[in-house]
Amino acid sequence: MEKRCMCGKKTLKNQQCWLQDVRCGEICGKTLRCGSHFCRKPCHRGGECEDADARTCRQACAKPKSACGHPDENVCHAPFPCKEDKTCQSKIFITCECQAQKQEMKCGASKSGEGNNGKSLPCNDECARLERNRRLAVALHIDQSVHVEGGDHIPYTTETLNLFAEHIKWSQTQEREFRVFATSDEERRLRFKPMKSRERNFIHSLANDFGLDSESMDPEPHRHVMVWKTPRFVSAPNKTLAESLRIRQAQRAAAGSAYNSETESARKSKANESAEPCNSFVISHPRFGLTVEELRQEVASVLPPDSALAFDISFLPNEEVVLKATPVFMSPTELESTLKDLKPALATAIAAKSYGILQLCATDPSLNITYRESDPVADGWSRVAAKSSGPKFLTSKPSYAASNTFAALSGVGNGKVTFAKKAPVVVKARSKEKMRREEVVEDWEAAVTEEEAKEKGKQNVDGVATAAAPVTVAPGEAELAEAADAGPSASLEIVELGASDGLVVGAATEGGEEAEQSSPVA
Repeated sequence: MEKRCMCGKKTLKNQQCWLQDVRCGEICGKTLRCGSHFCRKPCHRGGECEDADARTCRQACAKPKSACGHPDENVCHAPFPCKEDKTCQSKIFITCECQAQKQEMKCGASKSGEGNNGKSLPCNDECARLERNRRLAVALHIDQSVHVEGGDHIPYTTETLNLFAEHIKWSQTQEREFRVFATSDEERRLRFKPMKSRERNFIHSLANDFGLDSESMDPEPHRHVMVWKTPRFVSAPNKTLAESLRIRQAQRAAAGSAYNSETESARKSKANESAEPCNSFVISHPRFGLTVEELRQEVASVLPPDSALAFDISFLPNEEVVLKATPVFMSPTELESTLKDLKPALATAIAAKSYGILQLCATDPSLNITYRESDPVADGWSRVAAKSSGPKFLTSKPSYAASNTFAALSGVGNGKVTFAKKAPVVVKARSKEKMRREEVVEDWEAAVTEEEAKEKGKQNVDGVATAAAPVTVAPGEAELAEAADAGPSASLEIVELGASDGLVVGAATEGGEEAEQSSPVA
């Protein structure tokens, strides 16, 4: 059934009839008695706001101070004005006249004085050098950041374009503010409104591409970005973010088609022939939803503080991630050695957060991977010799017939059900002599001589045993007739032991003494 929530903003469907307190989950948002703040409690009954029962508002004042403009961090004191008798503890940056030098300090403003807001740093020789280079670049129409304009050049970093692609309309609004600020000769600082962390990252990245300096100031929820013009700034990039994004998409489409057309064997053979040193990292099987910011944080945590190495992070059409080292003053061999030293720590950090599998690779200017660390270097007979040989003998496993124990279950018989057990099937085991492997001897002549000697000795022993044993002959018809004529004085006893065992004949005298006994004849 439908029920109204406790705050009365929404009607919820499919609610249990016995349920009394139904909440929509939204923040109350009603203005408190102080007139400056709103109730932050979730859906509740009327009269249960934060200032109910004559309680005072406990939220931070957050009104801008008249001395410095920073938000007041004291507890709400409405309807009385801010005291501002204590110095402001907010962070500020003081710069030199050309904005090249910068130093972080506390605001220190109060009713008695402006604190550090009116201070500035003196310019030094570095400021003069940067200003001289800036004037020369303006006179010669040179873009110091890239030195190339027009064509398919992109004057923005990959991170800036990725953030721009997430919120295009909002990002275009911020870009317009940057361009207006860049064309103004009087404005030296630009302060943005408080915004979320992801949006502040875009402002920092875009300021760096423009050649401006940026810093985040004040705690949440009033954290904002301040931008300064420095001698490093010459002019705004000629291409907009939207144009650069279209160029990058076209480049990636062309690179993806080239990547798919090139076979894996061609790339491996090309890497083995050229022996190109590694200049990048590649992350295989990346985690779903992995962002560039997460990777940059892991790389920054591993890089030494004084390292000049930086990485340009790009996503390939096959969903792999390439971390290409930006051009530094290193030879290809030195760069490969530096990446090998950095790999263990970076691979451990990426594997700990399940970002993917990291390995070294070599990439060309179009981000095509020409060599991977996992690619085999050697080929041919060395790979064949590394494999283990097959078994010398084939072992056959005994097969067991799937037969039932009772005849009634096998369906065999005359139609009657009987539970008499069938006779067990005896499977004769193979002779051990057949399974025994013949030993191979080195000196076969000595083995043959020894075997002949054994055969001769065995024949001699059999001859002696035959001469010593008595010969027993089965009684014939003549012997039986003589025994019958002798009468009762002699009797012949014949014992039948079986058709295959032979006969045993014994003659006994009247006194019971055994006269002769013969052994079974085969």
